[in-house]
Amino acid sequence: MPPHWATNLCYRFRPSPACPPGPSVVSDKAMDRVPDEDSSAAIRTPARIATGLAPLLAVPASLASDSLLGPAGGQDWLWPVLYLLAGLVPGYVLGRRQRARARPAASAAAASTSSGARRERTMPAPSAKESLYLDMLESVSEVIFRTDGTGKLIYLNKVWCELSGHDVETSLGKPLHEFLHPDDRETAAQLFRDLIVGAGADCEREFRLRTRSGEIRWIEITAHRAPDTKPGEGGLTGTVDDISSRKVAELSLRNLNQDLEARVRLRTAELEASNRELEAFSYSVSHDLRAPLRAIDGFARIIEDELDGKAEAHTFAHLSRIRKATERMANLIDALINLALLARQPLRKESFSLSELAHQIVEELQAEEPGREVEIEITEGLDVIADRALSFSLLDNLLRNAWKFTAHCTPARIALSAERINGRRVFCVSDNGVGFDMSHAGNLFRPFYRMHGDEAFPGTGIGLATVQRIVQRHDGSIRAESRPGEGSRFLFTLGR
Repeated sequence: MPPHWATNLCYRFRPSPACPPGPSVVSDKAMDRVPDEDSSAAIRTPARIATGLAPLLAVPASLASDSLLGPAGGQDWLWPVLYLLAGLVPGYVLGRRQRARARPAASAAAASTSSGARRERTMPAPSAKESLYLDMLESVSEVIFRTDGTGKLIYLNKVWCELSGHDVETSLGKPLHEFLHPDDRETAAQLFRDLIVGAGADCEREFRLRTRSGEIRWIEITAHRAPDTKPGEGGLTGTVDDISSRKVAELSLRNLNQDLEARVRLRTAELEASNRELEAFSYSVSHDLRAPLRAIDGFARIIEDELDGKAEAHTFAHLSRIRKATERMANLIDALINLALLARQPLRKESFSLSELAHQIVEELQAEEPGREVEIEITEGLDVIADRALSFSLLDNLLRNAWKFTAHCTPARIALSAERINGRRVFCVSDNGVGFDMSHAGNLFRPFYRMHGDEAFPGTGIGLATVQRIVQRHDGSIRAESRPGEGSRFLFTLGR
């Protein structure tokens, strides 16, 4: 065989290092146009043949020329055939070994390609409406879930990961109650089963959620059976809301209420103790102090009787002052006891007319001083719902003050009326008496505070304090309006 033929064959395929180096007949541009898979297939068979021919091509030309089929025999066409046949057998064996080594990787790649293709066929791309719907679900600040007919989760939005710490992928396929506190799981599981089979209505319950880190959070689950499904066939759909902050606020409020209740109980106990002390004081005042006063008054009267016509006039004046002082002290004790009793006396509300009470008090005043001429004006029909006894004491103090402070007025006028102010009925006791300076109005309702001297207008200084206490017991208010020499107006309400 001519040497140039073998050399050209090696240059064309270059099957092994046995071939001498030289330019390849297959150009790089031609190979670039062939895909990777096809390029390996395109050169696989010639490469095998060239691999088998490589040992034969290395035979010296001199040996080949001495063959019976040398050029002298005129059989040049047999050389390519012989070389081809001689290379097929070893090329076939080497190709089988290469295929055996490449088969696992090729099988894995093919399996991956086929599974990806099946996945693409079974999971079509969502439509525009579905994508919009999914985006809306993911943008909600609450967990949205869906279960199948067995109660296992088949959908969760991304808020679930933020709330529980569990990945959405690992949570799907598990029942929702498995993520709750162990003490709440059985209750939640039964509730969900009842919803699925139609034995229960829509639920809105609070549970404790155990996060992936072990933290306990309070959640509110709102769930109902999926619409357009029959009982037992469809799953549940609903939301999970994190209410831990609200629970902390409720717990703080509960603790605050408990603290307030404890304080109220303490204050109540202190108030009861004060009332007991006040009762003891009232008993002491009404019995222990009255006895000395009665003794003073009695002995002063005995001295007057014994000195009748024997002592000078100023001696009888001193004795008279002693007796008046004891009498004033006795009246003051009675007023203090009555004021103390107002705080403990229970209210017995009933419907009656203030006008009738006012007429009774005016008749008593006129009977005490029949010679006075006073113009009395009482509005009829002033019906109220209040404690009759306390209301009588209230009007008695106000009307007696008006009667007292109009003693030097001619003519004297006293009136009881009512008017509506800001939607509320306000009662008013007015007179044209001496009046007072409003700069001292803040002390007007203090016990024992007097704006006028005891010589001109005697009294105990307890009357207006008693009036204010009675008004406050009826959830009302009282205020005064006056000017010196122009009389006074006392406006009060009873109840809301």
